Amino acid sequence: MDNKLGLGSMTALVIGSMIGAGVFSLPQNMAAVASPAAVIIGWTITGIGMIFLALSFQFLSQMKPHIESGVFGYAQAGFGDFIGFCSAWGYWLSAMLANVSYLVIVFSTLGMFFDTPELVLFGEGNTWLAVAGASILLWAVHNLVLRGVQTAAIINLITTIAKLVPLVIFIIAASIAFKWNTFVFDFTGLHFGEQHDLLSQVKGTMLITVWVFIGIEGAVVVSSRARHRKDIGRATILGLLTALSIYVFVTLLSMGVISTEALAQLQNPSMAKVLTHILGPWGGVIIGVGLLVSVCGAFLSWTVLASEAPYLAAKSNMFPRAYTEQNAAGSPVKSLKLTNICVQLSLFFVVFAGGTYDTLLAIASEMILVPYFLVGAYTLRVAIEQKNRGKLLIVGICATVYGLWLLYASGLNYLLLSALLYLPGLYFYVKAKREQGVSAFMGKEKAAAGLLTVAATLAVGMLWRGML
Repeated sequence: MDNKLGLGSMTALVIGSMIGAGVFSLPQNMAAVASPAAVIIGWTITGIGMIFLALSFQFLSQMKPHIESGVFGYAQAGFGDFIGFCSAWGYWLSAMLANVSYLVIVFSTLGMFFDTPELVLFGEGNTWLAVAGASILLWAVHNLVLRGVQTAAIINLITTIAKLVPLVIFIIAASIAFKWNTFVFDFTGLHFGEQHDLLSQVKGTMLITVWVFIGIEGAVVVSSRARHRKDIGRATILGLLTALSIYVFVTLLSMGVISTEALAQLQNPSMAKVLTHILGPWGGVIIGVGLLVSVCGAFLSWTVLASEAPYLAAKSNMFPRAYTEQNAAGSPVKSLKLTNICVQLSLFFVVFAGGTYDTLLAIASEMILVPYFLVGAYTLRVAIEQKNRGKLLIVGICATVYGLWLLYASGLNYLLLSALLYLPGLYFYVKAKREQGVSAFMGKEKAAAGLLTVAATLAVGMLWRGML
């Protein structure tokens, strides 16, 4: 079997990775933190920023074809092994937590259909019955991916097409039901009060908008499996523009169907409630089924992407050598096993900690910010080193500025929490370097590792005091 992926499969992987559960909760998620005016500004910033990030991927895939470990390969090439490892670890953690969130919302959606006030079977996806069902789905997909990335990509292509149908239905129905007066009523969010001005509202949209774009790098992560190198950049741009159009329509049209304050109170998946408002009970069924198909497809995509991260990092000497192991179908066996064991443990933690989809969303979004920033920074570095004063320099500057804005907008608390989650990864990095017989930290890397440890220690202290 040809294990290489064509433009269609790679574009579907990008769209399938981005359009998962997030889009179905966008109306409530956005309305809870921002007014229509702030949402328009937020999508504009995010859209422009993500376009420059996508262009960074496109330029780098063409200019640095020898780098086949994607997001973290660029970080390694630009800033050394340790920074490259931090990018790989952050990306892998984000992908792994994204998979946990998908499993949680699958069973939260089933709860919308089957739970009653007297009998809560699935709750918010955090009951023992929900975890049992999620575990069965987890290991079923595990076995599917073991059959090869190409097989998973074909199934993902089918589910990507299927998930677009309910989204198109929603956009058409919401366009017909849209009321301009509803949309512009309290356009700037006066009901939020003086403490939550327009800038604060825009910042509040950032982690949400980043969350729904996680996966933009899907084609880059599997670049070593691309049939043609030029398809990597094309798939990234096509996937981004498709997803951006859908997100903007879903969010803004919803605010013209139901008032922002009322949207903020809806239970997720809020898109189901909005379509129920328009079409009656069948609206909820259409979106519920669409969400299940969408999330299962996204879960498959992210299982592939998550399992690729340790495998590619190991090939680049940033993870222990054992993680380069593949089976006859070309699937990274040990990397896949590590990912899904961690997903399983996280599912148990969700029950004990009472975690929800929104909690996982915030943490997974934060973990991806550093890898995205480093891609922009490397693009800028390449432009400066090659004395490129044209498009590459502009793309590098804009992608880097956008990465810095995301880190600022996410807030200090989330940055400290992410430092705590980065710390356990040092075990894998140190082990890899010992296998190679070299020092784990060289020069400035010692200072970076020390800074990470201090930040993680500070995070522990703040958690202990209930400040995080």
